[in-house]
Amino acid sequence: MSLKVVILAAGKGTRMKSAMPKVLHRVAHKPMVEHVIDAAASLGASGTVLVIGHGADQVRATVSRQVDYVEQTEQLGTGHAVQQAMPMLDADDTVLVAYGDVPLTKPETLGKLVDDVSASNLALLTVVMDEPHGYGRIVRDTGGKVLGIVEQKDATGEQLKINEVNTGILAAKASVLGELLGKIDNNNVQQEYYLTDIFELAVGQGMTVTTHNPDYEWETAGVNSRLQLAELERIYQRNQADDLMTAGVTLRDPNRIDIRGKLTVGQDSIIDVNCIFEGVVNIAENVTIGSNCLISNATIEAGTVIKANTVIEDSIVGENCTIGPFARLRPGAELAEDAHIGNFVEIKKSTIAKGSKVNHLSYVGDSTVGAGVNIGAGTITCNYDGANKHQTVIEDGVFIGSCTQLVAPVVIGENAVVGAGSTITKAVDANQLAFTRAAVKTVDNWPRPVKKQKSEK
Repeated sequence: MSLKVVILAAGKGTRMKSAMPKVLHRVAHKPMVEHVIDAAASLGASGTVLVIGHGADQVRATVSRQVDYVEQTEQLGTGHAVQQAMPMLDADDTVLVAYGDVPLTKPETLGKLVDDVSASNLALLTVVMDEPHGYGRIVRDTGGKVLGIVEQKDATGEQLKINEVNTGILAAKASVLGELLGKIDNNNVQQEYYLTDIFELAVGQGMTVTTHNPDYEWETAGVNSRLQLAELERIYQRNQADDLMTAGVTLRDPNRIDIRGKLTVGQDSIIDVNCIFEGVVNIAENVTIGSNCLISNATIEAGTVIKANTVIEDSIVGENCTIGPFARLRPGAELAEDAHIGNFVEIKKSTIAKGSKVNHLSYVGDSTVGAGVNIGAGTITCNYDGANKHQTVIEDGVFIGSCTQLVAPVVIGENAVVGAGSTITKAVDANQLAFTRAAVKTVDNWPRPVKKQKSEK
């Protein structure tokens, strides 16, 4: 069996009040339509066809996943939209139809539909709702057999009492789908070609329709406004938080965490409030992360403490390190075990070896820092000459005094000491003391300036 997925993504989304196509609005910092594409890929689909229309060029430019595109130039209904994709399908394909603005359907739920498809059976995802207003109702006979679907605007008073509704998500053989789509018409209030009309036609030809319900109603929730987008964002984030806590992670408040990518966390780690995780982040066991941290594409090894308001991007942090508060690791920072990076310290494209400390108000860029180094407050590596970046090497055991400038390229040898307030422009050999300090000059009885008195008007 070859599975193909058709995702309908042609709508404008007027209620979003946006120049951007609706399906490109983001949940967990990922376009909604990419959530659907990823779910399809997890089912082993051999191809995905994206039906686009409004903002087609934006969709093509934004979607990063490998898909085939077809364009619905006229918005004539869901049946018409699927018809545009039929030339991309082989007759013996199993076809799953999904929606680019319904981002949270679980792959396992979709898989149940796919598994039920045969040449004589269609599969449909339905949900029972307390308030079904606006949705197409599932019409069954007295024995529970599906007879068809009636849209809200076309339903009778009796049919409007039905609370089992159509989600629009379905699966069928491509040959069957193509045949049924060729028979539908637009003889309805909206004068559109409804995809849902295929079910009544299928039953009339002796086929059957099996239905499945999702585990959670939110799996079928679509987005038509920014309010609904925010609701799904919170549902998504709370689901991620629940998974972490189930796996042995402590969250100080599971409603105040944002995961915008793939996050793995080891047991007995603790994450405080308002932390954001982007890209691929791997956190080992017994890590403590303070409030208001942003961690992106990083690896944090066991036992490390990250204090509040720290930013870590594209970096690797070894075991038992201490970082922050208010520290920043920029791309290319690599800390070995027991390194200390303190408040208002920035590390960029540099390695900090075991046990080294950069604790206060310093910048280390394009540098190799050895083991057991202590870099004093206010120290900077002057790595940029206005055109090119240059390397600083600080070997094991070095002590750098406060308010020092190391003008790269420069090497500070093993166990050397650099006096506070120095500007170092050439190599310092091992075990040397280096300093550049002007003599202190004093003036006796210096008259301090005083403020001028304001004149009265």
